Amino acid sequence: MYRVLLIEDDPMVQEVNRQMIEQVNGFAVVGLAGNGEEGLRLIEELHPDVAVIDIYMPQLDGLETLKEIRARGHEVDILAITAASDIETVRRVLQNGAFDYIVKPFKFERLKQALENYRAFRQSLAEKQSLTQAELDALRQTAERYVDPLPELPKGLNEVTLEKVVTYLRQQCSPVSAEEVAEGVGIARVTARRYLEYLEKSGKVVLDVQYGSIGRPVNRYQLKRI
Repeated sequence: MYRVLLIEDDPMVQEVNRQMIEQVNGFAVVGLAGNGEEGLRLIEELHPDVAVIDIYMPQLDGLETLKEIRARGHEVDILAITAASDIETVRRVLQNGAFDYIVKPFKFERLKQALENYRAFRQSLAEKQSLTQAELDALRQTAERYVDPLPELPKGLNEVTLEKVVTYLRQQCSPVSAEEVAEGVGIARVTARRYLEYLEKSGKVVLDVQYGSIGRPVNRYQLKRI
């Protein structure tokens, strides 16, 4: 049984991810942390095999947490989960030793495949003193088939604001308008609309056109549920 520490600041997302992880045979969540500092403390206490880390968090974000894990010499493997899909963030996370990188919102099958690839890799290491190049390539190719990144962000959009928009949408129980998103996130309505249109074109949100009492259509958006 592989022991998993889940580091995620959103309680609702944390619970959803916990349930998904424990649906994968051979994995058990042994600890939950709401920020990077708490995550570091639990790594020292629990010695998990895997830490599943969100990148954007208060009190030490995921990237800084990952750097600190490596600086302290903890032998824990890292699975990064985040809304950021820009090349620089991906590069920095992988440079610091994450074995996989999942862009959210994501499907259960993507997380399941990441954990199964990890299990296969660990089992291969346990059974053999060395792997052939063909065996290494097979493991990498299996993971790459399941990569589901967002398209490159259009000019004028950035990952931090995108994360805020996705987080706000995740907290809503019903479709919301661009105006509501703008107010909830603290950005201009036209800016909110650009992010929502990007997410809708990327297949991450569902567009629901509703009509008011005077017949004027209002575009409302809802995050696709995992």
